[in-house]
Amino acid sequence: MASSFISNILTGALSLSGALPQTVTNGLSKLGTLDAPVVSDFLVDNPLPNGFPWGLKTADNANPYKDAPNTGVIRKYDFHVARGLIAPDGYQKDGLLVNGQYPGPNITANWGDTIQVTVHNEITGPEEGTAIHWHGLLQTLTPWYDGVPSVQQCPIAPGKKFTYSFRADLYGTSWWHSHYSAQYAGGLHGPMIIHGPKNVPYDIDLGPVFLSDWYHTEYFAIVKEVMGTDPRKFRPFSENNLINGKMDYDCSTVTDGTPCTSNAGLSKFKFQSGKKHRLRLINAGAEGIQKFSIDNHNMTVMANDFVPVKPYVTKVVTLGIGQRTDVIVEALGKPSDAYWMRSNISACSASRNPDALAVVYYEKANTTGLPKSTAQLDTTSPCQNDALESTVPFYHLTPDPSPQFTQVVNITGRTNATNHFNWFMNNSTFRANYNNPLLLLASKGNVSYPLTPEWNVYNFAENKTIRFIVNNQSPATHPMHLHGQNMFVLAVGTGTWDGKIVNPKNPQRRDVELLPGNGYMVVQVNSDNPGVWPFHCHIAWHVSGGLYINVMQRPADIRKMQIPSIMAQTCTDWEKYTKNNVVLEIDSGL
Repeated sequence: MASSFISNILTGALSLSGALPQTVTNGLSKLGTLDAPVVSDFLVDNPLPNGFPWGLKTADNANPYKDAPNTGVIRKYDFHVARGLIAPDGYQKDGLLVNGQYPGPNITANWGDTIQVTVHNEITGPEEGTAIHWHGLLQTLTPWYDGVPSVQQCPIAPGKKFTYSFRADLYGTSWWHSHYSAQYAGGLHGPMIIHGPKNVPYDIDLGPVFLSDWYHTEYFAIVKEVMGTDPRKFRPFSENNLINGKMDYDCSTVTDGTPCTSNAGLSKFKFQSGKKHRLRLINAGAEGIQKFSIDNHNMTVMANDFVPVKPYVTKVVTLGIGQRTDVIVEALGKPSDAYWMRSNISACSASRNPDALAVVYYEKANTTGLPKSTAQLDTTSPCQNDALESTVPFYHLTPDPSPQFTQVVNITGRTNATNHFNWFMNNSTFRANYNNPLLLLASKGNVSYPLTPEWNVYNFAENKTIRFIVNNQSPATHPMHLHGQNMFVLAVGTGTWDGKIVNPKNPQRRDVELLPGNGYMVVQVNSDNPGVWPFHCHIAWHVSGGLYINVMQRPADIRKMQIPSIMAQTCTDWEKYTKNNVVLEIDSGL
């Protein structure tokens, strides 16, 4: 049932015009406005062999893991990271922004381009380190640019800059975000679009639809509570839910004197009747599972994460943290119609105001008018992704039926001897050492860490195929993310795995999969990407609590890598900074 405040929006008691300008709610970002740019099929300021940047490669004739083109084109970005006042839902707060925007800038490239991003750490009041992760990209041949402090690099020290340079080795929809503590929950994230071959035809690409729970409390204060000893604060509740960084909030509930405007303004989208529209859904939140829908419209799913899938139709899309789903929506209404777009945080997540709204206007609709549509019935599971039987990859790949190594991982959560709550994987909770990145240690032949078991390193040596059987012995749902690979998702469910594999000849592949509470997940990877790759829950507060392991692949090949000396420079800068400044690493660090 909708809250009374949501009912006020739906019935027009609050104006849809929005009482705050975009610069106040979201800084310099145009996401969520009718001025947001429509996305092209691909970038054209580059060679176009056979009419496309990727030539004759298609979604069904090119192996996405072996056949990425090398365009020779470099896409350069400058990210200036600093604090700034924003009010995405009308409640004013200090956010962590890139280039004064929330959400942050959209990185756009063609498949096979090189992306170069120079990150300037200008965070003050107080100062913090930072590092940026490019979610879902494999970082083939550049594992040092994955962006995880303590794993591939030291944090970027305050006042310093660092340039990441990597190939867009997959295509589709993703996002970038800080991987330093829970910084991204404070706003340090943005979308990323890699243009590639179409697997489903459409007419208009409306670009990213950023879905995110939203907290009014500053992220580090939440981390302090999550890592504290008060059980009532181990599971923080978000204050709101946003679509493209916007939503209204009931400011009559604010008692701390913070400036707040109840009808800050909702995101708006434009449809053209009779046209097929691509929407790139991204769950960029800290904790909440999202349930996305558009009243009176079906959606055709065309991709999950960076994996094109055989199209299937649904009314509701479920996304765990870090997951993306690309959908095609055909505008079958009249030119004057308007409809509600909805994203609701699932009942198995924690939010005080779980329901986000935006408006879809057809080409002749009054763009301040009130939609009259009603929500569709959600019959999907509240805490699980679509059935694996439905999510069949477009490009056929068969995993090894007899993997060389099988690793069982049991997830538990409990308080430790000092009454602090921690998450454990195989009875070990993770803690980062910012000063000793594991990849740099491995490149020097140091691949065993008996004196630091809290680094949670699993060295799989030269095994070519690895299967993980992950047993969740807690009631919480965990969106499990593996860096550096797309996982074959062989089975997922509640209870105990019965040994059966779904679609064994061509199972779903993705980089995040929802692991049900008191359930299991069976995934498999080809160990063809030498590096040290995080495998963790993507709920910010869970990875803060240590729900994380490191997967080391092919250490002999790591030793042969020519790692750029600039990676060691991040540690020189960080060591110099920390000699004179105390860094409060009160959580896992990631």
